[in-house]
Amino acid sequence: MRKQHISLKDTGRFSQLICDYLIEKKSLKEFYGHYPNLENTRIQMELKKDHYSKQSRIVLVKALNSQYAKMTPEKAVIKNLKLLANENTFTVTTGHQLCLMTGPLYFIYKIISTINLCKKLKLKYPKSEFIPVYWMASEDHDFEEINSFNFQDKKIQWKRNSAGAVGDFPLNDLQEALDIFETNLGNHPEVSFIKELLEKSYRKAVNLSEATFKLVDQLFGSYGLIVLEPNQKVLKSLFSPIIKDELTNASSFKSVTEQINLIKTNYNKKYTPQVNPREINLFYLTPQGRYRIKKTKNGFSLIGAELNFTKDTFFKILKKYPERFSPNVILRPLYQEIILPNLHYIGGGGEIAYWLQLKKNFDRYGVPFPLLLLRNSALIYSNKLRKKMDKLNLTLSDLFLKREVLVNKKIKQISSIDLDLKFLKIQLEKQFNHLQSLVSQTDKSFEGAVSAQLKKQTRGIDYLEKRLLKAQKNTLSDQVQRLSMLHSQLFPDDQLQERTLNFVSFYLEIGEQMIPSLIENLDPLNSDFTLIEY
Repeated sequence: MRKQHISLKDTGRFSQLICDYLIEKKSLKEFYGHYPNLENTRIQMELKKDHYSKQSRIVLVKALNSQYAKMTPEKAVIKNLKLLANENTFTVTTGHQLCLMTGPLYFIYKIISTINLCKKLKLKYPKSEFIPVYWMASEDHDFEEINSFNFQDKKIQWKRNSAGAVGDFPLNDLQEALDIFETNLGNHPEVSFIKELLEKSYRKAVNLSEATFKLVDQLFGSYGLIVLEPNQKVLKSLFSPIIKDELTNASSFKSVTEQINLIKTNYNKKYTPQVNPREINLFYLTPQGRYRIKKTKNGFSLIGAELNFTKDTFFKILKKYPERFSPNVILRPLYQEIILPNLHYIGGGGEIAYWLQLKKNFDRYGVPFPLLLLRNSALIYSNKLRKKMDKLNLTLSDLFLKREVLVNKKIKQISSIDLDLKFLKIQLEKQFNHLQSLVSQTDKSFEGAVSAQLKKQTRGIDYLEKRLLKAQKNTLSDQVQRLSMLHSQLFPDDQLQERTLNFVSFYLEIGEQMIPSLIENLDPLNSDFTLIEY
């Protein structure tokens, strides 16, 4: 594989907030702990050691061993489970929803970034151990965000009525969608591996959580990745004091709101929060669904379930059944950092953005805020596509332009006539400057007439320029079509490839070396966008 890089800023596809974070802009520094690099990891290790109890580690190891008890883990996983019992072992974590067949490519990139960072940390600090962890968002309820994936211009979709935590969904009504997917796999030599993945996960698992666990384990277990199901009673018990405080004092609402206001004051007054806190940032899980908790005059109620509890009753339930309480996006990061000996969290741009809202809430509870590392982003393409790019004289920055902007730019470059009518506007302004000089010598109404006529004629030139470009596109329609088709292959729906395509499309072409090659070519500490040719 051949790789190239382009800065995220030069792609024009990432938010200003993320670009500012990557250059460590001073006005953002108060909203996170330390910037993620190898040197700052040492500080985080000492901080975590001081705040992560021996009892929490015992509970975590017990929970993980219980998860893997019904499986036959890879040797690397068994080794890492044993290492987690040691006080000098830390985790690097990424989390994601239970997307069908891993969903878009960036699911894969998040996990690879996590695995690769652990390798780099081990080289830097050989006396410590670093374990990659994938946190399954099994309690999420946004089924529409996970129930489909794109494969070769087809949308493979799981259709069902959804209610409650997605991890608990049975898979009987998923099998038809899997049959359609298998039918479209074709006769590639690698098809047998994909079918084996399906057979050992979605075909045999009891629910979506178990299926995702087994799928990810098959793909990354050999690299020692630990898959964590956080919806467990023993783990929720570690978090129950914070759940009780949230119910009593609406603590996270106050802390996060304060931080949002500080971001607006000290970083950007036009800042829009990635997520907004609620008075109570918890859900309550029942077999019928996942319900938001609301405080009432006499205690608590479940929105949408018409269930009410007195304060004393609700706290008794919390003590006996902590697994029924589910943190939302505001509290989930805190839950993660309480139960894991974690150093880094690896996420996408949107995730980093909402983590930057949370530090004050961590400080309130004395929980170390992790180092936030932006996951790797990549564009994968074949040698055949690269040759087409070369023939069209496309630069790296050209590729990331929106399709219409790119087509317009290239048509202007290859056109035999000048499509820029700016010179006419300059001549027009010179002519109207003379008329403007007469304004002081006559009635004021003349000034309005001059201004209106200038705007009208300028708009006329703009219109003619657009029509000229359109006419030239028709003349050069072959070039337009080739350019549009190429860009569509690289950026489906004019979006980043990693946000639309599933890994299977590339696995069928690249084969079993796909994931090892990505692990070799992606560097978690290089924040540039990576372009990979196979």
